[in-house]
Amino acid sequence: MLVMHYTGMRTAAEARARLCDPAARVSAHYLVDEDGTVTPLVPEVRRAWHAGVAFWRGRTDINARSIGIELVNPGHEFGYRPFPEAQMTALRALAEDIIRRHGIPARNVVGHSDVAPMRKQDPGELFDWAGLAPRGIGLWPAEADDCPMDAAVITAMLGEVGYDLTDPTAALKAFQRHFRPSRVTGRVDTETVRRLSGLVAMCRADQ
Repeated sequence: MLVMHYTGMRTAAEARARLCDPAARVSAHYLVDEDGTVTPLVPEVRRAWHAGVAFWRGRTDINARSIGIELVNPGHEFGYRPFPEAQMTALRALAEDIIRRHGIPARNVVGHSDVAPMRKQDPGELFDWAGLAPRGIGLWPAEADDCPMDAAVITAMLGEVGYDLTDPTAALKAFQRHFRPSRVTGRVDTETVRRLSGLVAMCRADQ
């Protein structure tokens, strides 16, 4: 798996210091600054403490089975802002290389909020998942014609994609944050369901 994060701290220096502090018990394999500088922090063969308590596609202990990339961004607490093009260009190159070397399927390229929907918001609704998907970095679904508005069916589809269903509303909100960022409400609407249906079809094809 490849998991994307934002640092959620005021400055890059603060983020780098925390990621390198053993007492903080948080780390990532790579840090990508807003100017595009990529700093390797943990060898890919080693566990990094980036995902925390997390779940994806029936698996826990995501730290043991994933590579984590932190992008410098103050996050929702300190003035969330768009990710600069230099940063995204560097991320694309880094992610493509990781995916190629490890054979990571597109459906296993996710955000921290996808694997921990009850706790996390990063990398957030300003992250350009749609722009990354054509490069094989994650999926981006077209809206399907199928639009089942039954709550149980919607929850089942979220589970099929990979989400933890402990809190279905949090899972839906995480889905929207990733795949329908213009409406992150945790409430059902036609466009959300059609996009979810489209994603389920892509996941089935990506098995």
